[in-house]
Amino acid sequence: MAATEGIVKLSTGKLVSLSEQELVDCDVHSVDQGCEGGEMDDAFKFIIKNGGLTTEANYPYTAQDGQCKTSTTSNSVATIKGYEDVPANDESSLMKAVANQPVSVAVDGGDVIFQHYSGGVMTGSCGTDLDHGIAAIGYGMTSDGTKYWLLKNSWGTTWGESGYLRMEKDISDKSGMCGLAMQPSYPTEYEI
Repeated sequence: MAATEGIVKLSTGKLVSLSEQELVDCDVHSVDQGCEGGEMDDAFKFIIKNGGLTTEANYPYTAQDGQCKTSTTSNSVATIKGYEDVPANDESSLMKAVANQPVSVAVDGGDVIFQHYSGGVMTGSCGTDLDHGIAAIGYGMTSDGTKYWLLKNSWGTTWGESGYLRMEKDISDKSGMCGLAMQPSYPTEYEI
């Protein structure tokens, strides 16, 4: 959702909070299964096929699976025309994509080091069992020269650095820390 909201903001100048719950409730006919997970590319396909998404205010988040409210979903406010996959296991290509817009990345969110992140640049060993989607929104370097990705998580502002995470960048494992370079993708075009 963050990558889609990002392309809408970049295209229109307006930040529109789109309905995550619409995806949870209505995108359940393929690999995507609401709260049981899915793939970012399949979510992008759903948004395209559905003709867009409605607002968060119109279809609020409930943090649980529900029945698709088709009367609400007919009030789409933003959609995308396409999406691109960033070349897998290539942090350089990911960096070029993130320089232009937020990018959806899958990570091993079940790894203990990820689960208990509370601040600073996350370093060390993290698994690559991709089970959680987050948004890569930037990158930087600390004063001691440690390169990092800036990521936005969906677990609220009490997790990490007010809901954000800095994760070590350009590690020796080509899949990236917690597998973040394995399956990145982003929407390519926005339309009203």
